[in-house]
Amino acid sequence: MNAPIRVLVADDQALLRGSFRVLVDTAPDLVAVGEASTGAEAVTLARQERPDVVLMDVRMPVLDGIEATRQLRAQAETSDVRVLILTMFDLDEYVYAALRAGASGFLLKDTPPGDLLAAIRVVAAGEALLAPTVTRRLIEEFARRPEPPRPVSRALDVLTERERDVLTLIARGLSNAEISAHLHLSQATVKTHVSHLFSKLQVRDRAQLVIIAYETGLITVAG
Repeated sequence: MNAPIRVLVADDQALLRGSFRVLVDTAPDLVAVGEASTGAEAVTLARQERPDVVLMDVRMPVLDGIEATRQLRAQAETSDVRVLILTMFDLDEYVYAALRAGASGFLLKDTPPGDLLAAIRVVAAGEALLAPTVTRRLIEEFARRPEPPRPVSRALDVLTERERDVLTLIARGLSNAEISAHLHLSQATVKTHVSHLFSKLQVRDRAQLVIIAYETGLITVAG
């Protein structure tokens, strides 16, 4: 049998923290390895326990979830830890910052229990997981920026035309299956293109691809 997915729960509310831990421990393929009430505790425990996934609240004392995520990603011993951000609000102003800090996923705290467990598995497997509102939230973030859209960056020169097509559709929130249908490609071919995007652009997951597509000017808010 495969080893269970190790999960660290970080939330400043004891009741929620305990509830998440109990939920995680009900799944036969998951195990909770600790609880943290602040971002600083989350960083310290992650170094000690080396979890596969941290369920990270955004708003915590001492060190918020964004800075804790940034520190985990920056340190060699925890750089492989996946962070799944949890928040109460789908319009949380920290969504963009959390993804920029290296979070692999974003969910609301009222997500159904089964969906939360599935999200942990998705993130642990190395995929990005975005709540339905996140792509729209990213677009809104860019819409608020005063600077005009930049021309497509030369950083994308390494991509083929088809890889750019796939990146554009990822940035618009399409899944692999939807991209497959849109471009009339097999899902295996789409997965190969996504893998090439990760390698060529040196990113870990789809969340960072979405950000790159906007920041390089590949697509604009209006596009």
